[in-house]
Amino acid sequence: MPLMTTRSLHPGLSRRQFLTIAAGALAAPTIIPASALGADGAVAPSERITLGAVGWGMQGPGNTGAFMNQKDCQVVAACDLDKNHLASAVNAINRKYGNQDCKAYHDYRELMARKDIDTVMLAVPDTWHALTAVAAAESGKDIYGEKPLARTIAEQQAIVRAVQKHGRIWQTGSWQRSVENFHKAVEIVQNGLIGKVTRVEVGLPAGHHDFAGTAPELLKKLEGVAGAPRNLARLTPTTPGWDAAVSAPPPELDYETWLGPSQMEPYVKTRVHMNWRWNYNVGGGQLLDWIGHHCDIAHWGLGFDNTGPVEVEGQGEFPAKDAVWNTCTRYRITCTYGEGVTMIIAGGHGNIRGGTKWIGTDGWVWVDRGGFDCSNEDLKDISRLPESLRKVKAYHSRDHQRNFLDCVKSRKPTITPVEAAHRSAIPGHLGLIAMLVGRKVKWDPKTEVIVGDAEATKLLSREYRPPYSLA
Repeated sequence: MPLMTTRSLHPGLSRRQFLTIAAGALAAPTIIPASALGADGAVAPSERITLGAVGWGMQGPGNTGAFMNQKDCQVVAACDLDKNHLASAVNAINRKYGNQDCKAYHDYRELMARKDIDTVMLAVPDTWHALTAVAAAESGKDIYGEKPLARTIAEQQAIVRAVQKHGRIWQTGSWQRSVENFHKAVEIVQNGLIGKVTRVEVGLPAGHHDFAGTAPELLKKLEGVAGAPRNLARLTPTTPGWDAAVSAPPPELDYETWLGPSQMEPYVKTRVHMNWRWNYNVGGGQLLDWIGHHCDIAHWGLGFDNTGPVEVEGQGEFPAKDAVWNTCTRYRITCTYGEGVTMIIAGGHGNIRGGTKWIGTDGWVWVDRGGFDCSNEDLKDISRLPESLRKVKAYHSRDHQRNFLDCVKSRKPTITPVEAAHRSAIPGHLGLIAMLVGRKVKWDPKTEVIVGDAEATKLLSREYRPPYSLA
């Protein structure tokens, strides 16, 4: 897809008219500012990449802000189902550019239909990942999407097909790939400096976290209800206090649409904005929320961006299925790869350190956000490997959003393309399935099917609530 043209920026002007006006500006500089012509270090409109922001909750503001800091990117539209969030988005974008040009949308399909928008940033709950991503690809948009790739493996497969079919550039928000210490750790592994890797430990968070800060309000209400639990993972429709949790949705939120293809359920404030992660109807808990980060790094180091495990088993601790927060609180998953590698993914187990640790025949290396350690003392205190050791050079990026924009221009793959995001999340999805069915699951990484287990196979997808469907 070509970059935004002058016609797409100014629908009423032809390119010839625009150039005529621009030429006239040389004689009358007060008509068109220098920034519009690409002077003073600015980027000319014909070279800018236009972007629409879909979702303004937890990740949306930060992602969009990073794009607005890039001179060759212009955010021109925002979409959200919460009127307050949408107003905040439009105000932030207009404030950044000093104008009132940002268009607000309630329906993402209207934003996608705009021919003058080149790219979209998707930061929506997991239940909406597949529908918005497929629509974006079909609309000819390049996509910056959040992790995990989708709520189910079947939805992820649909996204991969759509992106590939329509030739779109995809960047996943697994931004750790664009950070120095992760890059260094990956190159140590890829260059064989710890020998042949036989085991990988991936430590993820456990339990639940009140990102939105909405739990105290409900817990205060529960104090006045005899017998009510003091833990939202224990609050169910059959326990005292449930009526205190349920309410009508606020007028600013289109709750029915917000649920999308998920099953209809009562509105509970503490499981909507940001905290939807702790409700399997919409999200995937700590396991799926983080698998696209640390397992992504594990796969990158191993060179497993296009493969996956052949067997997965796991044990976990779950609240009641109908609890306000019902996602797994503690888990341990073992993935066996055909390449002779065993990966342990764990949350809430003290013997598995948070982050990613590769263990090889000649040593080990561990990395996390702000942390790095390895068995080779000579490699601990350097920021990157000496050139003499870098026989294999990992994809290099130091700015995740910049990398996306560069690839939109070059049409080359990003540092975290859709295929990598898909494969990075599969161990988490299969681990959850193995825990739910209570047995080992066998997986064919080539055909991407569960082998010989009809019950587990059903969990590769979820039934969509009418009228929603995913082709």
